[in-house]
Amino acid sequence: MVAIDLQRLPEGRSQLRRLTKTLCAGQGPPRKYHKKLQVIICVLLVELCERFTFFGIVCNMILFCTVKLGYDNYLAATVNLCFVGASTLTPVLVGWFADTCLGRTKVLYLCAFLHFFGTVMLPVVAFPFKDFYIDSHHITHQLEPQEQQILFYTGLLAAALGIGGIRAILCPMGAYSLQGYNQHQLLSFFNWFYWLVNLNSTVVFLGIAYIQQSVAENLGFVIPFTSVLLALIAIHMMRSKLTYKPKKGGSLLTTLGVFLNSFKMCCLHYRHLSGDVTSWLDRAKENNGGRYSETHVENVKVLAKLFPLYGLQLLYRACITQIPSGYYIQTMNSNLHLNNLLLPIGAMNVISILPLLLLAPLIECVTACYLSMDRTPLAPAKVITLGHACATLSVLVAGLSELQRKAYPLVEQTLSGKVLQVSSMPCFQLAPQYILLGLAEALVTPACSLISFQLTPNHISGISLHFLTLSYGGGCFLGALIIQLAYFLSGGDFYPNTLHDGNLERFFFLLATLMAINTLVFWSVSYRYTDLSVQGKAQPISPLTEKLLQYKACLRFYDTMDRSYTITSTESVL
Repeated sequence: MVAIDLQRLPEGRSQLRRLTKTLCAGQGPPRKYHKKLQVIICVLLVELCERFTFFGIVCNMILFCTVKLGYDNYLAATVNLCFVGASTLTPVLVGWFADTCLGRTKVLYLCAFLHFFGTVMLPVVAFPFKDFYIDSHHITHQLEPQEQQILFYTGLLAAALGIGGIRAILCPMGAYSLQGYNQHQLLSFFNWFYWLVNLNSTVVFLGIAYIQQSVAENLGFVIPFTSVLLALIAIHMMRSKLTYKPKKGGSLLTTLGVFLNSFKMCCLHYRHLSGDVTSWLDRAKENNGGRYSETHVENVKVLAKLFPLYGLQLLYRACITQIPSGYYIQTMNSNLHLNNLLLPIGAMNVISILPLLLLAPLIECVTACYLSMDRTPLAPAKVITLGHACATLSVLVAGLSELQRKAYPLVEQTLSGKVLQVSSMPCFQLAPQYILLGLAEALVTPACSLISFQLTPNHISGISLHFLTLSYGGGCFLGALIIQLAYFLSGGDFYPNTLHDGNLERFFFLLATLMAINTLVFWSVSYRYTDLSVQGKAQPISPLTEKLLQYKACLRFYDTMDRSYTITSTESVL
């Protein structure tokens, strides 16, 4: 009996373990589904609060800078574009800092604090102290202009850093697990992703713009502060469950290091070394005397093929940023009244978003029809070319509209408590330029994301999207630089403080000329990005081959072996 029990005991234990695993497996899917649902809800909440905060700050910044801070138009537009560019670049930079230096959890809390601090500073600057801070001697206490500017720029910088950390750690593009999808599925994802982003911005532009401009003047800057509280609650609810840890396989620092090492080795090549390579980036390989492995260099060579795409997006992005800068100033100086109702300036931004909201479902229907008929939809490179052409037409129409706007007589219009002399032309006559620019954005942004993701290996697709983001942020700073150059080189005539006394249309015509050249250049190189049927893959290399290549490189420096024989031997091993 004892022997039998001892023999049956392991069997009983194994059966008990199987039963336990079965019960856990039965309970696993509901729990896993419940956790996934919680994560999805929290990520969507954080995404909503972050976008609400960002657009709440950007929405009427030019109006606040010109009316409340007394800035000229060119300076207000420059500040606005620099904030948008910094908010676009910081997710890449903060994400790299979190992965290499401080850690993602600490950086998340630090950025949440900076976000909170920045959105507190902005209400301090915007709050009407002169209406409340009057002592018993009836002396008004208000911030000095210099103190007000210090707090304003400190708040903008802190908010930009906070926005970058939240985007990089809580809502990165890599968290959506896009590997394994085909070209049409990826395009569908990017279309609907940007559709949701623009749906959120529509609500913000209609709501916050009206509050800031008409209801409570400066109260709109309190709304970003409230939305940050919601984001902090979401972070506290899930904490580490909201964070996404990207897969290792490359970084921006390694990519930049390959370029710098290749440049250094090319300089040494002309002075000391001998031997030719197929690409100048091959100089960074260890077997050629560089510091990086074969795999790292090959990955960078794949990314380098996309650099013309990134570079040509700079000027396009500078053109797109005319919505929150040049177009905004043009609308602010037009008649905003509609049947005795003062429309918020942000309402015109909604007109530019409408093509984005309408075109995404239309593209889905057209793509489905093409696939059902076994026909190939329009290539993404051609779609980008068409979008660049729409952006060029938009800026051209803006110049023509400015000529028409100046022909109307001046009327008085009150904005944020200040009476301005504006054109009597209805603001809705500026709608075509907004629609064309919105159409361009609907065509270009999803197609660029698709090409950047599809033409790179899976393990470096995140880096490719980082470079695309860097080009978007760089385009904002390029737009600010163009405004500064146009203002100073023309003596203020191309970007005047009073539009009727200057020639803003010349600035638009200049930008349209540059954009037309940019479109032609992209059309000439678009053939490189036409075929997306085969995803870009870096050639893997075995450890034995790397050792042989390193051994060959060491001997080559001493000229002790025949190079052609070494290459033949290595190829035979491969």
